[in-house]
Amino acid sequence: MRVLANIVVSVVARVEVPAAIWRKHRIGELTPSDASILTWAFEWDWFGDKEHDPVFAVVALTDDILEAAAQAAAVHGLRAYDAIQLSSAVAARAADPDLDRFACFDEDLTAAARIEGFHPLDA
Repeated sequence: MRVLANIVVSVVARVEVPAAIWRKHRIGELTPSDASILTWAFEWDWFGDKEHDPVFAVVALTDDILEAAAQAAAVHGLRAYDAIQLSSAVAARAADPDLDRFACFDEDLTAAARIEGFHPLDA
């Protein structure tokens, strides 16, 4: 199993991930129990607890990231949250050039990330 040293996400993931989990439940791909467990696990990773730090480094939503997201939506044809995720990754990479991997389940977002110089996590 690969252990990730740095997992950087946009602050919008706080809404996007639970929404995706519960959507999977609504369309019958997850039981209510599974959706609850996955949501709980994500929130534990997000917040941590008294003994464990959060798993994620969170990129705040700034005016610069919103502007870059608006441009990414136009250039790459991305949905709003996807454009924010990509522009957040670009901002994180500007702060730490070693952050060159990008993970997602959306083909359009993965293609846009490749164009922006990221490597898919599984590559």
